[in-house]
Amino acid sequence: MLVVRVRLKIKCGDKYLEVSALVNSSYEADTPQLLVPIGIAKELGLWPPPPTTQEEIFETAGGPLRVWIIREAAIVQIVASDVKSKEVKVDIVISPLADEPLISDILAGELEITVEDFAKGLWRFRWEPKEKVRMSERKGLIIKY
Repeated sequence: MLVVRVRLKIKCGDKYLEVSALVNSSYEADTPQLLVPIGIAKELGLWPPPPTTQEEIFETAGGPLRVWIIREAAIVQIVASDVKSKEVKVDIVISPLADEPLISDILAGELEITVEDFAKGLWRFRWEPKEKVRMSERKGLIIKY
């Protein structure tokens, strides 16, 4: 598997989505950020971007990437089978190259995610006992409501 994905509820205005989002420890940010593909931004009513959007260049392992950042645009929460995380206000970062949502390092911390094993896709909430281990979500989950 080699990754950890969580089921994330995104609330943006009156729009709600649940998606599987990749926990990416190498996505360093100064604020809680959720990077999303343009298709998800459209579902959230954020594409085309509003006038307050900042256009920036992110330096990535694959080279420079042009993105659009909408500050404090949404509220996210992990929805596990038996419990939910606290809600966190996030900046939405829109990427034309992303194929799935990515959780930044700061957002992972705010959501209290502890990765137990990337290779096996195992994680838990920081406040849960160490023996409470959760399995990664499958890639590509999108539920609209």
